[in-house]
Amino acid sequence: MKVAKCFPASSGRTSCFLIACALLAGCVVGPDFSRPVPPSIAAYTHETLPPETVAADNEAQHFQMQQQLSAQWWHLFHSKNVDAIVTAAIMNNPTLQAAEARLRQSQQSLRAGYGVFYPQIDMQSSEFQQRAAVVQQGKSSGGSVFNVATISGMVSYTLDIFGANRRHVEGLRAQTDYQRYVRQAAYVALTANVVDTCIARAAYLAELDAIDLLIAGESEQLAATAAQVRAGTQPYASLLSMRSEIATSRGTQATLRQKLNQTEHLLAQLMGKAPTQASLPDIALQDLTLPRELPVSLPSVLVRQRPDILSSEAQLHEASANVGVATAAMFPSFSLTGTYGLARTSLDNLAPGTGSFWSVGPVVTLPLFQGGSLWFGRQAAREAYQASLADYRQVVLGSFVQVADALKALEHDAQSVAAAAEAKQAAAEALGLLQVNYRAGLAAYPEVLVADVQYRTALITYVQTEAVRYQDTVTLFAALGGGWGSETQQNEVPSP
Repeated sequence: MKVAKCFPASSGRTSCFLIACALLAGCVVGPDFSRPVPPSIAAYTHETLPPETVAADNEAQHFQMQQQLSAQWWHLFHSKNVDAIVTAAIMNNPTLQAAEARLRQSQQSLRAGYGVFYPQIDMQSSEFQQRAAVVQQGKSSGGSVFNVATISGMVSYTLDIFGANRRHVEGLRAQTDYQRYVRQAAYVALTANVVDTCIARAAYLAELDAIDLLIAGESEQLAATAAQVRAGTQPYASLLSMRSEIATSRGTQATLRQKLNQTEHLLAQLMGKAPTQASLPDIALQDLTLPRELPVSLPSVLVRQRPDILSSEAQLHEASANVGVATAAMFPSFSLTGTYGLARTSLDNLAPGTGSFWSVGPVVTLPLFQGGSLWFGRQAAREAYQASLADYRQVVLGSFVQVADALKALEHDAQSVAAAAEAKQAAAEALGLLQVNYRAGLAAYPEVLVADVQYRTALITYVQTEAVRYQDTVTLFAALGGGWGSETQQNEVPSP
C-alpha cells in the first residue's frame, strides 16, 4: 500500500521528526559479503612433490614452490615467432574483444547505478483540450470544453534507509568484477591455446619430416625385398608385408598433414583472421626452449589469482547482494518529493502568477500484503546464494585437480622423454654399427634398411613425447592462472 500526502505547514515539524527518526533507526539489511576463506591445504598431490623431474635428454624441470609466474610466461620458450603470434592474437582475437566490450558495458551499468544516490529532477510540459462531465460533480448542466497547458518540474530523492539501493549497486559492482575476471580468463585461455597450438604445429612438421624419411627408407627396403623375392631368397609374403608398412606410413602422413592444416587454421582464427589471410612464421620444435624453472603457487594463493575462481567469487558476491535487495524490499521505503508548476489555457501565456501550483512532502511505501511474494523472493535469493557458494567450491576443487594433473603429467612426461631419447639413441647406434658392418662386407643391405626404419620410428616417438612435455608445461602455466596474480590490470570504477 502506498501512502502519499502533502503535509500542511502546521505539520511540518511532525513530518521532519518522523523522517529523522527513520534515518536514525535505519540500517543496511542483508548479509555483508565476506570472501571465502582460502583452503588450509598446502599441497596439490597426495605424494610429496619432488624438487625436480628426472633428467630427460639432459633437461630437468625444477618446481619452485611459493613462486609467482610471470604474466608473459610464453617468453620462457624463447621463440620470437611464438611471441609474435601471441601478440597478434591478443590484438585481434574477437573473443577477447567481446569480453573487453562486456567489461566496459558492466562498468557503464555500474556508473548508471550510482544515479540512485542523487536527487532525480524531471520537467514536464503538456497542452491538451478536454471536456468535463459535470454530472460527476453532482450538477445537471452540460459539460464544457476548455484548454489546459501546464509546465512543471519535480524533484525526488530516495532515502535509502534499509540499503536496498546500496545493495543493488553492490551487486552491479560484483557484476563488473565478474566481467573483469571473465576477460582475464579469456586472456589466459587465448594465450595458452596459441602457444599450445604453435607447439602442436611444430611437432607435426617435425613428424612429417621424419615420416618422409621413414617412407623413403621403407621404399628402399621394399625394392631390396622385391629383388630377393625374384631371386627366390625371400618369400612373397615379405614383399606384401613391406607394402603394408609403406601404406600404413602414408596413411599416417596424410593424417599428420590434416592435423597440420587444422592447427594452422586454428591459429588464424585465434589471431582474428580467415585461413587465407593468416601468414604464419615457421616454428621448429628444436628452436623452442623448455622452461627449466616452474613457479608453483600454493593452493591458498591460487584461489586469489585464478580468473575463473575470482569470477565465481564475484558471482557469489552478487548473490549475497541480491539477498540484501530482497530483504530490504520487505521493509518500508521513504522518499521526498517536491513539485512546482504553472497552468494556463495555452503555453503562450504561461507566466508566474495565479496559475502556479506546488506540492512537497514525504512518500512512504508500506509493503503490507504481497501474497508472500516478498518473503519467498528472499528465500529464493538465499537459495541462489547457497547454489553460488557450491559452484564456487566446485571451481576451486576443479582448479586444484588441474594443477595436480599438470604436475604429475610433467613428472611422467620427463620419464617418457627419457625412455624415448634412450630408444632413439640405441636405434641410432644400431644403425651406425650396421652401416659400418655393411661397408666392411659383414652385413647385408636389407639389415641396414631395417635398422634405418627402426631409427625413424624411434625418432617420431621421441618428437611426440617431447611435444607433449612442452604442451603440459603450458597446461601448468594456464592452471596456475597464467601469471595473472603477478600483474593485475584492473580498470576500477570510482565510487561516488
